[in-house]
Amino acid sequence: MPHQPLRIVDVNLNRSVEGLRVLEDVARFVLNDATLSQQLRSTRHSLAEVGESLGIILLEERDSEHDVGRENVIARPPSVIASRRRSNLNKQSYPDLASLVGANANRVEESLRVLEELAKLDELSSKLDAAKFEKVRFCLYSVEKEMVSRLTRQDKLKELTGLYVIVDRQVLGGRDELEVAREVIQGGAKVIQLRDKQRSMVELLPVAERLKELCLKAGILFIINDYLDLALAVDADGLHIGYGDLPVHVARRELPAAKIIGSSVTTVSRAIEVGDEGADYISVGSMFPTESKEGAIVVGLDILKQVGEAVSSPVVAIGGIDKSNVGEVIAAGADCVAVISAVLSTPDVKKATKGLVSEIRKARRKCQG
Repeated sequence: MPHQPLRIVDVNLNRSVEGLRVLEDVARFVLNDATLSQQLRSTRHSLAEVGESLGIILLEERDSEHDVGRENVIARPPSVIASRRRSNLNKQSYPDLASLVGANANRVEESLRVLEELAKLDELSSKLDAAKFEKVRFCLYSVEKEMVSRLTRQDKLKELTGLYVIVDRQVLGGRDELEVAREVIQGGAKVIQLRDKQRSMVELLPVAERLKELCLKAGILFIINDYLDLALAVDADGLHIGYGDLPVHVARRELPAAKIIGSSVTTVSRAIEVGDEGADYISVGSMFPTESKEGAIVVGLDILKQVGEAVSSPVVAIGGIDKSNVGEVIAAGADCVAVISAVLSTPDVKKATKGLVSEIRKARRKCQG
C-alpha cells in the first residue's frame, strides 16, 4: 500500500475519533442526552474500527516528530452553521461550550472529507469506504447544528438570574416602548418581554423589531409573549406562553432549538407538566395581589418554594413584586424576578429598575452568606 496516503489516513482517523469523543462527552455530561451520546459513541467506534482493520500498517507510517506542519498550522474560517464561533482548534481557549462543540465538529467534518477523498484512490478503495465517510459527515452536520443550538439555549437561560421586565403597553400610559426599554436596560434588567394584547400583528411587528435590536446591542434577552409567529419573525430569544395559549410542546416543535420557552403556572403539577413538554423556565405567580393582570391568582411564596424543589429549570417569580417584598421572593428560591408595575408605573423607570436590581443582589448575597 502507498506510504504517504497512509500517513494522511492515520492522522485524519485520529482527528475524527478525538473530536467525536469531545462531542460525545458534551452530549453525555452537559446536554444529558443519552440518545445523542450513544449515536456519537457508535460513530466514534466505527471509525476506530477502520483504523484497527489497517492495524500495524498505519502505526508503521506514523512520524509525528518529523511532521512539517506541526509548527505552522493555518487557522481555518468558521463554518456557516457555527457562525457564532469566535475560536478554533488552533487557539487555546473558547468563549463557551457552543464554540468548543462547533470547532470540534468542524475538525471531524474536515477529516472525514479527507478520508472520503482518499478512499477514492485505486490503491486504497479496497480498504476504505468513501460512502461510509460521506454518510457520517452529513449526519454530523445535523448533530453539530442540534448541539450548538441547545448549548446556545442553555447560555441564554443563565441570564435568568436578575430582573425580568415585562413591557406592557396597557401600563405604559402612552410612553414609548423603546424609550422605556432603554431606561430599563440602563437600570440593569437582564430580560425584556414584549406583551401586548390589543394591537394587531401589523402594528406590533415594527415595535418588536426595534426592541429586539435594542436588546441585542445591550446583550440582554428579548422575549415575545404569546405570539409564536412574531417571535419567529423578529428572531426573538424566546417565547413566553401563558394560560390557555399555544401548548408548550407545539411551540417547542416550531421554534428553533436555540430559542427558549417560558410558561406560566400556578401549581406544582402544572410546573412539572410544562417542564416535561419542553419549557425552559417556569414562571410562578402571582406572588402577591397585583393590578397588572386582571384575574391573577395569588399563589404565594409556598408554591414558589415547592415548584423550585420540584423542577430543575430556572424559576421566575411574578405578580405584585416590588422593593418591599422582592427579598422574600429571592429567599423563597426564585432564580429571576419579573415585574411590570413596579417599574413601568413609576415616573423614573431607570431609578426604579436600579432599585429593584440592587435589592435582588442584596437578597441573593444574604441567602448565600
